[in-house]
Amino acid sequence: RSAGRPSSIATAMSGDGDPTFLPVPERFSFPRNEEEVQAFWDRIDAFKESMRRAEGRPVWNFYDGPPFATGLPHYGHILAGTIKDIVCRYAHQTGHFVSRRAGWDCHGLPVEFEIDQRLGIKSREDVLAMGIDKYNEECRSIVMRYSTEWVATVTRMGRWIDFENDYKTMNVEFMESVWWVFKTIYDKGLVYKGFKVMPYSTGCTTPLANFEVAQNYKEVSDPAVVVGFPLLDDPDGAMLCAWTTTPWTLPSNLALCVHPEFTYVKVRDLASGRVYVLLQSRLSVVYKEAMVKKAGKPLHEVLGEPIKGSDLKGRQYTPPFPYFAAHRDKGCFRVLTDTFVKDDSGTGIVHMAPAFGEDDNRICREAGIVTKNEGIVCPVDANGNFTEEVTDFAGQYIKDADKHIMANLKERGLLVEKDNITHQYPFCWRSDTPLIYRTIPSWFVNVERVKDQLLANNELSRWVPDFVKSKRFRNWLLDARDWAVSRNRFWGTPIPVWASEDGEEVVVVGSIEELRELSGVQDITDLHRHFIDHITIPSRQGKGELRRIEEVFDCWFESGSMPYAQVHYPFENKDNFEATFPADFIAEGLDQTRGWFYTLLVLATCLFDKPAFKNLIVNGLVLAEDGRKMSKRLKNYPDPVYVIKEYGADALRLYLINSPVVCAETLRFREAGVKGILKDVMLPWYNAYRFFVQSVERVEADEGAGAFKPDQERALRSTNTLDRWILATASSLVAFVRQEMEAYRLYTTVPRILEFMEDLTNWYIKLNRARLQRKADTSSLDDCLTALATLYEVLLILTKLMAPLTPFFSEHLYQGLARALPPGEREESIHFCMVPMPVAEARDEDMERRFAAMKPVIELGRTLRRQIKDKHGLGNKTPLPEVTLVHRDRQFLADVEAVQAYVLDELNIRALKIVHFDDAEHLVYLKALPNHRRLGTRFGKTYGEWQTKIRDMGHRELCTALANKSFAIDGETFDEEDVLVQCQVRDDLGDLEGAPDDSKEVVLLFNVVPDQQMLDEAIMREAINRVQRLRKETGLQIQDDVDIFYRVLEPEPAKANGGPAPAPAAKGKGKGDAKAKGDDGKEAKKTVTEEERHARVLDAYHAQMSKHIGRPFLPASNMAAGAVVLAKGVREVNDVQIEITVTRSTPAVVPGAFKDETKANHVQQILAATEPTAFKQAVAQAGGKFKVRVDGEDLDLVEGTHFVIHKVAS
Repeated sequence: RSAGRPSSIATAMSGDGDPTFLPVPERFSFPRNEEEVQAFWDRIDAFKESMRRAEGRPVWNFYDGPPFATGLPHYGHILAGTIKDIVCRYAHQTGHFVSRRAGWDCHGLPVEFEIDQRLGIKSREDVLAMGIDKYNEECRSIVMRYSTEWVATVTRMGRWIDFENDYKTMNVEFMESVWWVFKTIYDKGLVYKGFKVMPYSTGCTTPLANFEVAQNYKEVSDPAVVVGFPLLDDPDGAMLCAWTTTPWTLPSNLALCVHPEFTYVKVRDLASGRVYVLLQSRLSVVYKEAMVKKAGKPLHEVLGEPIKGSDLKGRQYTPPFPYFAAHRDKGCFRVLTDTFVKDDSGTGIVHMAPAFGEDDNRICREAGIVTKNEGIVCPVDANGNFTEEVTDFAGQYIKDADKHIMANLKERGLLVEKDNITHQYPFCWRSDTPLIYRTIPSWFVNVERVKDQLLANNELSRWVPDFVKSKRFRNWLLDARDWAVSRNRFWGTPIPVWASEDGEEVVVVGSIEELRELSGVQDITDLHRHFIDHITIPSRQGKGELRRIEEVFDCWFESGSMPYAQVHYPFENKDNFEATFPADFIAEGLDQTRGWFYTLLVLATCLFDKPAFKNLIVNGLVLAEDGRKMSKRLKNYPDPVYVIKEYGADALRLYLINSPVVCAETLRFREAGVKGILKDVMLPWYNAYRFFVQSVERVEADEGAGAFKPDQERALRSTNTLDRWILATASSLVAFVRQEMEAYRLYTTVPRILEFMEDLTNWYIKLNRARLQRKADTSSLDDCLTALATLYEVLLILTKLMAPLTPFFSEHLYQGLARALPPGEREESIHFCMVPMPVAEARDEDMERRFAAMKPVIELGRTLRRQIKDKHGLGNKTPLPEVTLVHRDRQFLADVEAVQAYVLDELNIRALKIVHFDDAEHLVYLKALPNHRRLGTRFGKTYGEWQTKIRDMGHRELCTALANKSFAIDGETFDEEDVLVQCQVRDDLGDLEGAPDDSKEVVLLFNVVPDQQMLDEAIMREAINRVQRLRKETGLQIQDDVDIFYRVLEPEPAKANGGPAPAPAAKGKGKGDAKAKGDDGKEAKKTVTEEERHARVLDAYHAQMSKHIGRPFLPASNMAAGAVVLAKGVREVNDVQIEITVTRSTPAVVPGAFKDETKANHVQQILAATEPTAFKQAVAQAGGKFKVRVDGEDLDLVEGTHFVIHKVAS
């Protein structure tokens, strides 16, 4: 980018004295421009101003899921934020008032875990010793630690969201609404206190909800042991063999369980003499096949008859450890039966520790071994260490104790088999420690009671993509269990339950005012534990003082309450909330399916029997390029701050949303992908705008057309095929974007917009370049202005559609384009503009269909022309006589024929020949291929015969089948999915060469024998290319007023070892061929050198070349003496050296106009010193005259008599 380039943001609204458009530099830094745009937004307070302008519009409600600010934002946050920003911007720009309020998750394990690590806190007792007040204030101090970085990153990504009016889950207003939510569903009978086996984090000393378990599974290796439980009063001294992967639960064993219908056997181990009982079909667990094979003999013998599981029921045994032997009096240490026992793993006998297994607890309760509040053995403390009851392992962490327990069992002869198993196991998502399951008291939301309503309400919302709702989420709801919402922690919203010491009297408080009334305490300004735990409520049942229970809410309960708590409902904003609930839109990642999405639905259903949101976009996960999770330790991903600084936020946004991740699939993040967006999307878009501005500048400067004015009516009146097509396509795009965005389908919207950008840059502008620059032979000023008006309209439409996607660059382009708009139609920012409406007058389905047919033809033609260049040396600048198009669809052929001028021009072909499959048997042949999957199933063993019949179908037969869209063979009918028809090119087609496209439907055949005129034209085109390259290399702009001169250089004398090799001839013609034919058709005898031929071609075509180049292109002999040379270089065209000189455009004195040579020289000096553009304007205004003063004499110079603008040879 030019260092001194004026900022379009700063001057876009400048006055009428400025040029229509500001200069557009060739080099452009997108990141730097984004910083300029952000400064512009800050200067006009764009976000707030947009909200002010939207007041009074229909409200469109959005909920932003609160992130934790204890960590830095990563690509997952950036992705979700980008999706939210795009949809919210679109809603705003379609006439809605869109409140976008940021939120922060402030409570819970992420914060406490950070403090525990910092302060070295290992247990609950450490917190109590420190003081809950000090601990909680430490937590409060770090909650917003990275909020500055969050705001900076979110802002730099172009997301507009209100951070000044944010909500925090630790604010007293938010917490009070959470109390209201809890009390309301409690009063509805949907909350209860119970004892259940729950996932428990020993690292964080708290239970977790079931949906939290799914967030962090890991593959681990655990011990898998078979343990002997000696039967009492067994004549053979048999042991029941139970299999377990948690040896640490064995000290808590209270029962064994077998399947009542399974068959068990008693076997004697022939090596040890011990007798085991286990499932007959699972003997291989103890006697592995490899062991038996190695021994070469049986390792056991069966004793007696098989035993049915029900016959084992009630048998008593000795537990492996004696710590709770006294519980035998309560019915423990006996065999129970239940059908949950499986026969595909283990030994068919399950050891029961009701404190640590959900099924264990259920079965033991049903057997009366334990009750709701009594009999449960749980010798493990909150930190996962054995208590003093387990004397041999007291104080040991349970997982560490596994090896000691196994050693103890082995020493006592109870370890029957020891192995290891690799399996997926849940870990705590915060502390990354293994979870255990244990029975603890908790407060539950009765989710199972409202399951039917949850399923019904789920159907009322739209999820994009839908399969996440209809499959993944619905399956989760079908198996939903009651939700444990209490946590044995400190930094969170306290559960507002005050209870008597015996737990029989319970008061649930729903507001601060209610607590004041019940307790008599008035000074309540904070609801955290250290501010309210001391408050008591007098008992109404004579039970003394009621005290608040110790637990706090699960932070998921808080985030699920955010629709109400963020607006302090129902204490404030009651009418506004109820008028806008449910939310119109939310968006988060796939990992929230069992998190925020679930808790929102549960609480909204419990409160209002509604879903919490109407529309939801679910994004997939962003992984590192290697497919693993992004890891700071592994450094397997680029820092987001670096990527934004290097490539810009717009490129990153577009990369993320134009990927499978918006369809809830996984994205492997690649820095090269962001760079590719910059190269393939942003730069072509920028260059299209630059080309437009340069074309306008040229018309304004050279043609005297006046300032450019947008004119939609002129564009719509255009009869030009390209104009009609691009306007029709733009109108269809607008309709499509509106339709798809209403359905929240970003995954269809973004690719379609980018496809249109391709249409604009690589098709419309490329095919229309000569007309837009008024270089075409038939292009008038009026036609050029029509093309520019069309391009302006399309650029403006595209920029407005892209504004939600790429807010920075769209703003930059709009500020440039808006300079041409009348003040009344000009907005201060593009983000104050509305999304365009489809223009009915522009719609033209026939035109769109024609170009849809044309594009694959040209694309195939480009590929084939490259192949022809490689094979014959005939590049795309060499015209070819004819191309033949073969296709199965007559409409397709007619469509291409209607726009054939563009096919001929783009492929540099003189003529297009259209041939239908029916008439092309001499050029191509059709080939039928059976669909193996469909037909193999259909015909089974006879499929081989049908394959042969299908493959034997001839060209004519297949043409008829294609026309009828069905195939009939021996009474069997086949459709187009059953049989694939491909088109192949025949061999030996003479001068024709070509191939079908990938679909085998479009076939092109080129005549590869050009005549001499075509070869001469190739020289002209190559020379034009060299001139344009030189101008670009030297930094000259297309609008620069220059003259260009050429001189063909003589070849250097041939050296002893031979001169340069002659250029290869094309099919025996051209390129130095001494036998080129003369006018009479006879071979000329004179040999013409390549240099002479090139000079002759350039001389013959220099007027036409001047038209293409846009400046005079003349022989060097026409260059004025003393001309100011701006660029000079020698360029090679077909092995011929051509010297190209670019000079400043200088008026020249007509030879002989002045008798006095001295006076003539003085006049020439004066003319050479004038600025070319100003000189031409002055001459035009004076009617072809120009006044100078030489040696005190005034001279009236007349153009053509005394001077010419360009000196041209006679």
